[in-house]
Amino acid sequence: MFDIEEFIIAVYLCVEHHLESLLSLYPPRSRGFAPGLSDREVLTLEIVGEVLGYHHDSEIWKYFRRHWRAWFPKLGHRSTFVRQAANLWQYKQLLHQRLIESLEADQQTLYLVDGFPMPVCGFQRAPQARVFQGFASFGRSATKRGTFYGFRGHLLNNAQGVVLGLALTAANVDERDVVPELTIGLEGLLLGDKGYIRQSLTAELAQQGLMLLTPRRKTMQDYDPVFNQILSHHRQMVETAIGHLCHGFDIERVLARDMWHLTSRLARKLLAHPLMVWLNHQQSRPWLQFESIITQ
Repeated sequence: MFDIEEFIIAVYLCVEHHLESLLSLYPPRSRGFAPGLSDREVLTLEIVGEVLGYHHDSEIWKYFRRHWRAWFPKLGHRSTFVRQAANLWQYKQLLHQRLIESLEADQQTLYLVDGFPMPVCGFQRAPQARVFQGFASFGRSATKRGTFYGFRGHLLNNAQGVVLGLALTAANVDERDVVPELTIGLEGLLLGDKGYIRQSLTAELAQQGLMLLTPRRKTMQDYDPVFNQILSHHRQMVETAIGHLCHGFDIERVLARDMWHLTSRLARKLLAHPLMVWLNHQQSRPWLQFESIITQ
């Protein structure tokens, strides 16, 4: 466990360790002046802020401006911080992949897939909504009690609950259409809910060595309630991961107004999750025990 000062340092050291080689391979700037706040510091501020519950860029900036100015004296104007953070979206994705490799989280035999709604605005405001035109659409969700307007997130994680990837689509995209791209290169077992039942999808995944297992509907000839209970038990891990992202990192709420900032913020949330797992792993703690990692 860490106090808040130790936690900030631990996140910075983790970012610095994994980012060093990425910056040498992919320099972020080919010309112009370097920003006052280093990219390592910006990523640290983003991750720490996200974990502490500050999910909007301006909230993160205000928190560190108010409480940690002495640690980050070159933290400049809010718009500068927000722009620099958004420009680092690719590095967040690359860091996420480095942490996955470090944890060997993608070298498993059991994976889980699920989706969740991401409304852009309230249903009544949707016909007048101008943001994300051409990207968002109407879709249906059991958790949102019917039709909503926005996006759908498609989450992939392993049996330990480590988030391996996220695909973002319009709300009307069939979640089964996203699975082949989301699971490229994986082999073993893939657990999904009843919404993923499709014979052609099962056959396509089998060609790459991935067996798709879903609960059986009562109308199906091979319906087996015991089999369904076993799958439901193993699928609790993906529900835990979605709970972290939705309740802990507020991933369902679309605060951005354009795809550039939305991509950056989603990448930040996805990066924060395996980084917390990595810190727990270093401390020999349960990987998904996020709540008590920071002492008050």
